[in-house]
Amino acid sequence: MIEDKKLKDLLTKDDLIDAKKLADAFKECQEKKTTLFYYLLEKNLVSESVLYNLAADFFKLPLVDLKDENIRKDILFFVPEPIAQAHEIVAFGESDEGIKIATTDPTDLQTIEFLKKRLEKNLVIHLATPKTIKEALKQYHQSLEAEFQNIGKAEQDEPGEKTDQELKELAQDLPIVRVVDTLLEYAIFEDASDIHIEPTEKNVVIRYRLDGMLKEVMTLPKSVQAGLVARIKVLANLKLDEHRLPQDGRFKISSPQYKVAFRVSIIPVFDGEKVVLRLLNESTKTLSLEDLGLQKKQLELLKTGISKPHGIILVTGPTGSGKTTTLYTIMNVLNKPAVNIATIEDPIEYRMPRINQSQVNPKIDFTFAKGLRALLRQDPNIIMVGEIRDKETAEIAANAAMTGHLVLSTLHTNDAVSSPQRLINMGIPSFLVSSTTNLIMAQRLVRKICKNCIYSYTLDKKMIEELDRHFNLKKVFEFLIKEGLLAKDKASSLDEVLFYRGKGCKKCGQTGYKGRVGIYELMEVSPKIAGLITEKASVEQIFNQAIAEGMVILTQDGFIKAITGVTSVEEVLRVTQE
Repeated sequence: MIEDKKLKDLLTKDDLIDAKKLADAFKECQEKKTTLFYYLLEKNLVSESVLYNLAADFFKLPLVDLKDENIRKDILFFVPEPIAQAHEIVAFGESDEGIKIATTDPTDLQTIEFLKKRLEKNLVIHLATPKTIKEALKQYHQSLEAEFQNIGKAEQDEPGEKTDQELKELAQDLPIVRVVDTLLEYAIFEDASDIHIEPTEKNVVIRYRLDGMLKEVMTLPKSVQAGLVARIKVLANLKLDEHRLPQDGRFKISSPQYKVAFRVSIIPVFDGEKVVLRLLNESTKTLSLEDLGLQKKQLELLKTGISKPHGIILVTGPTGSGKTTTLYTIMNVLNKPAVNIATIEDPIEYRMPRINQSQVNPKIDFTFAKGLRALLRQDPNIIMVGEIRDKETAEIAANAAMTGHLVLSTLHTNDAVSSPQRLINMGIPSFLVSSTTNLIMAQRLVRKICKNCIYSYTLDKKMIEELDRHFNLKKVFEFLIKEGLLAKDKASSLDEVLFYRGKGCKKCGQTGYKGRVGIYELMEVSPKIAGLITEKASVEQIFNQAIAEGMVILTQDGFIKAITGVTSVEEVLRVTQE
């Protein structure tokens, strides 16, 4: 909160800590890349009340004690519970000046700004110690528990299957509406990509997918299950009394700050119905090619590939590796008034202006192949096919590329080199694959190290052995030396090379990571590689030729990002060894 040197001066000036202890703590903080304020709190070198009194004077904010404060329910719920818990911030009163807010960190401007916009009122900021905030947070549970008990009591009074009307009424119940609104709003605030609502035997577990990893955020009593599912069905316009069959739907939430579409999937499971909501933030600005995280040579290769008037550009990788984002970014670059871009997708994830987007519909036999065949009669210059899944789609895509169209698509393969083999296995003649494919791009998403708690370290013997089992470290380090990222003398002493990771802080939810970036492998289909594909050469032969031509593989790109402090070695290991 307070800059280390400034805090050291304030503590010395008021003689609040032994000088030697302070000097040792200051040195330790610099080595561990942690802040002096939280280090002193953690080690209990200065009491919480002394430190927060100092902070209150420094920020010129009133220090409030919430220990015995009975907060009115309507005021408490100005701040959704998950936000209050994660960011230690509570609404505790109201005055003519605005809503009184207590926080342990007045420098958390992102959360304060979010609440200001959400409440559309002025906030009067107060400082509070973590201990008193914890006491205030208990009131959320007391308030919601009382309301949940009422729902539970109603459930016991009227057991059995509910009628359509009863479910409708349950979905309008105030605590249920509040819980669902909180879940959705907190997911938007935390930048979650999915919400999982999972019924178990005794309760309902809520998990968010944050930066590709699932994290449990809330456990609710079993009594709210029916109301929770009914509320989401009402929002997504689904059948309330259908509990045996899967259902799909969607709805939107708009506010001045955000516009988010929710794709809803409900499936019956043993303990009820499981709900998964995919969040598609429509107000997110489209990325530029530079934002994707490509190395300089890879970026040039991609720019050259998409500037060609015809041919196929394939993006490959497992589900959730960011393929769709890459394709939308490429389309955004190509989206000029002089060209006609048409897509066939399943589903349409983002609406793009001036692009003609079609959604496949298996129920009426509108497949990728049929949609693609129809698109070719729409005079397109550029076609985007969501995924090549079968021989028919692959054949039409290859023929479209031969007849002067630029085709963008995705394929489920683990790397760039094995993609031609996949198309040949689907039944596409090898000469057609080699003559139409321009560029193949494999990718994965790695979590970025949180910039607020990043620190450097060196690998120990055990970690070096572990990494060597998965990667050929000697070759990786030779590559890093060749790229000028490592000094020559470092290759023989791996234990001296600096890597980075996050310690875990409030800003990243104690994970050490915030946000994600791609690691890439781009293979240009050069005349030599095209010749090997035509001859049905092995994947190994194509790989050796691509390496000889300077292809950077996924693990190498991962290590570039690990050594420059973008991501950690553990992340590279996690996504490349799946």
